[in-house]
Amino acid sequence: MGKKILVLVVALALAFSIAACSSSGSKDVETVTEGKFTVGFDQNFPPMGFVGDDGEFTGFDLELAAEVAKRLGLELELQPIAWDSKDMELETGNIDCIWNGFTINGREDKYTWTEPYMSNNQVFVVRADSGITTLEDLAGKVVMVQVDSSAEAALKDRPDLVETFGDYLTADNYNVALMDLEAGAVDAVAMDDTVANYQIEKRGADFVVLEETLAAEDYGVGFLLGNEALRDKVQETLEEMAKDGTMAKISEKWFGKDITTIGK
Repeated sequence: MGKKILVLVVALALAFSIAACSSSGSKDVETVTEGKFTVGFDQNFPPMGFVGDDGEFTGFDLELAAEVAKRLGLELELQPIAWDSKDMELETGNIDCIWNGFTINGREDKYTWTEPYMSNNQVFVVRADSGITTLEDLAGKVVMVQVDSSAEAALKDRPDLVETFGDYLTADNYNVALMDLEAGAVDAVAMDDTVANYQIEKRGADFVVLEETLAAEDYGVGFLLGNEALRDKVQETLEEMAKDGTMAKISEKWFGKDITTIGK
């Protein structure tokens, strides 16, 4: 064997050895940066993930992610992303997962998912004095939704309903949409029920949620398609947290009750 070939073989063997050691050091978890767990989230989506009054990232999902990272011995990296760029962020390796009120329904084959940890509905939020009480009352009204959101996807399945709207608009995030609703620029906002109720309580706004729902759905943690190694570790940890009561405790902090579904 020539010297050059021998050097190459040794180098490859060394590289493989280092990779194997690094993998065992992070509990055989597939992460973008060794020893870290990078979570992609929409920072304008309270109570799941958002910027708190102290300027720090906070939220129900982010607390779950922090506990998972802690138990896996990984450093949590919180990476705010533009929601309509989430696939690119995941595919380029900038994030390890999408965890922020992420709806499984309709996306089952696009990502590798954990089991659902929470159920949710897509609903319409209107001003209390609007006179809008049913979906039929949305006829001729201005309706807004977040771009590339689950509500937008649900409305694509209801062209009969959308055709009745006077105008149908998109916003970059729900903070903008709800400010437009409060200002009277739009008549209704289609969004997640969980987020809507939290926003109504925190804003003290005179909003109501229509009783008729647009779609039922489940929240899960989404990973790059095929990344089952990391998904399995996160799933196992979530099940542990459900079993020992940690998940219920975090839910009660944010929602006043346990609305999680793992182990139920």
